Amino acid sequence: MPVVPPRPKDLPLNALRAFEAAARLGGFSLAASELGVSPGAVSAHIKQLEDILGAQLFNRSPRGVVLTPLGVRVSRDFSDAFDALALASHRLRAEAAPHVVHIATLPAYAQLWLSSRLPDLRRIAPEISVSITAMETPPTPNRSPYDLCLFPGMDNGRRVAWESIFPVCSPPHAARLSSPTDLLNETCLSDTTWADDWTVWFAQAAPDLAFAPRGPVFSLYALALEETINGAGILMGHSALVQTALDQGLLVAPFETRVPLKNDLRLWPTRPLAANSPARRVSDWLAHGV
Repeated sequence: MPVVPPRPKDLPLNALRAFEAAARLGGFSLAASELGVSPGAVSAHIKQLEDILGAQLFNRSPRGVVLTPLGVRVSRDFSDAFDALALASHRLRAEAAPHVVHIATLPAYAQLWLSSRLPDLRRIAPEISVSITAMETPPTPNRSPYDLCLFPGMDNGRRVAWESIFPVCSPPHAARLSSPTDLLNETCLSDTTWADDWTVWFAQAAPDLAFAPRGPVFSLYALALEETINGAGILMGHSALVQTALDQGLLVAPFETRVPLKNDLRLWPTRPLAANSPARRVSDWLAHGV
């Protein structure tokens, strides 16, 4: 009778994923943010892995964590393995749904720039479906389930829109504004994503004027924009995000000064795009005309 030895148990995949992310990013909190779990969960996964192995992968101290020599030796192998797994998963998703294009972008650009362009895209390419995920930071390269990233950036990808900032308000508000000094007595709305916009604009428009915005702060730029249209105050407009409202006459720009931003709106793929693939076609269409 043949003897079948017991098969050694595989190491837990979630624990290996937590180890790899923490090793690559240099900490449990950063790994937790990427993986969408708590730092405590990352710590518990790695502790579980160390208990199974009977060896430490990280040295802990009040200042943070540092890879042990063992952790250093094996971390690159796991990064390569998870890169390969992510590529295979992306390939599988693309093969299973070849006409679906996944785009990651900031919430404001999803609502105010990208969504307005989708009807025309559906009209000219009805066979392509676009899935949009709003997030605050670009996804990690090589690990992303998305095809395209749409974010302000210095060098990444293709420029799809020039960006500048300038105050915008409803027409009734504009009637009582003649110079930046008038803003001292106005409600000036702010957005948490671009908290320094008013400072940047005033540094060029009125450098000798001490100004701090007085008004509500919003975590969603689209909501701040809607409130501005409703007459709640003046908002620092980003050209790519307010142009539709300007064209429709819902908002006006009361001052001539526009401050160009270094970080234009850019579109880049997470992986090389095959010629004439749906993702390539969407990328070319969004970048057209810039």
